[in-house]
Amino acid sequence: MSWNTSSQILSRTSVKPVIQYGEECRTKTYPPSGPTFKGNVPTYVINLDLPPSKRWDNLMRDKKTELKTVVQNIKDIANTFFPSGKVVDIVDKKIVHLTATLPYPFNEELKGIANSSGIPLGEIVIFNIFYEIFTVCTSIVAEDKTGKLYHARNLDFGLFLGWDVKNNSWTVTRELKPIVVNLDFQRNNKTVFKSTNFAGYIGMVSGVKPDLFTLTMNERFSLDGGYVGIFEWFLGRRDGMWMGFLTRTILENATSYQDAKDKLAKTRLLAPAYFILGGKKSGEGCVITRSRTAALDIWDLDIQKGTWYVIETNYDRWKPPLILDNRRTPAMKCLNQTTQENLSLPAIYDVLSTKPVLNKLTVCTTLMEVDNGHTETYLRECPDPCSPW
Repeated sequence: MSWNTSSQILSRTSVKPVIQYGEECRTKTYPPSGPTFKGNVPTYVINLDLPPSKRWDNLMRDKKTELKTVVQNIKDIANTFFPSGKVVDIVDKKIVHLTATLPYPFNEELKGIANSSGIPLGEIVIFNIFYEIFTVCTSIVAEDKTGKLYHARNLDFGLFLGWDVKNNSWTVTRELKPIVVNLDFQRNNKTVFKSTNFAGYIGMVSGVKPDLFTLTMNERFSLDGGYVGIFEWFLGRRDGMWMGFLTRTILENATSYQDAKDKLAKTRLLAPAYFILGGKKSGEGCVITRSRTAALDIWDLDIQKGTWYVIETNYDRWKPPLILDNRRTPAMKCLNQTTQENLSLPAIYDVLSTKPVLNKLTVCTTLMEVDNGHTETYLRECPDPCSPW
């Protein structure tokens, strides 16, 4: 290996010795301002009455340059580890055929995004697959003393996708921020559901169906992980559902909190996952821990027993989190310190603004209330000293 190649790999992947930097629970960080706030997020309407291949045209017209930057960065990282360029060649020439195996309307939407952005279809497909295996997040559903439910999450993305030594940040995390968008999916000029997304990604990681339920998805690390299911799909076994497609289908079609809960618990998946679901009535909130084939655990709100919030990072609740990635304990400490009496969206924003819950991977924070589908999303920054994850 040449010194030049070694330097490239170091510059893209090495980080300083990992020390998870913590701090006292933050207060009064809302309304967002100061060094942890990077800006607001634009909103686009996705018209479900249009043909699938045309639904994303307006968004792609505005965001195709920024999306090309992200895709190129991912290609550069792949080429660093596989300098022959064969991986990118496979993506551009072989993965295209995978699109035909994806369910309608998602296959047509991906083709439309490729056409309107000018990015090869194989690269758009891979960009969507990345969200099945690289999201590292913190999600919270909590209920106040009046029975009102709140749902919020930090979307952390870009783990191991290139460390920028000069700027002390993850390159893909930084480049994703300009393509974060709020989406309003409409049919007959009426909102069906809302989500916070990356432009170019057609699945859902955060969403709300007004007056029915809120939903977020977190990756679950497992030996029987997303890679296995994706390889099975490549090889022809296609009885599992892509996580992002499932969450979007549920946001579009589920008729109640219970209907959504049942489908999230029982549908066969390509990858293990955590689904964090909030409803409209007191006690309607849960974390569903999924293997690819079954629900391993459902952790419900239980006000009578003192469980007024549920929280999920990326570890099973009955196991200790990885010592280098313990966001759960600081988040629970700050929620307990807040108390149920003082719970509000601004208070939860404080929790999600406290390091290491806020870290170098944090792209944005989304706050949701089910009433009228209220959603707020803010781009984030974690100034040094700050944990890499």
